[in-house]
Amino acid sequence: QVQLVESGGGLVQLGGSLRLTCAASGSICSINAMGWYRQAPGKQRELDAAMSIGGNENYADAVKGRFTISRDNAKNTVYLQMNSLKPEDTAVYYCKASVSTAWGTARDYWGQGTQVTVSS
Repeated sequence: QVQLVESGGGLVQLGGSLRLTCAASGSICSINAMGWYRQAPGKQRELDAAMSIGGNENYADAVKGRFTISRDNAKNTVYLQMNSLKPEDTAVYYCKASVSTAWGTARDYWGQGTQVTVSS
């Protein structure tokens, strides 16, 4: 089994910053892509940022220049540095990891989500 645990969400004012952390644990052989998604009330979950095992980054247009994804492969951990936050960034943020397990299977795992609220 594989678990993803997110932390770092909270309440921040307009223009503030937060750093989200997602740590994966369990029967992990390797983690390919890791990414951060958001889901605002009444909306579908959407990708904010992703990073491949080789370090290639992909960002949604809405967060380019404000959010930075990074990962520590040795710790199976991915981070999302969020700067210049706006009220429209308010959402539950989920971490996703594409994992190859020790049993030889491959699938995506999701974290439980962490709330980010930006006040104006």
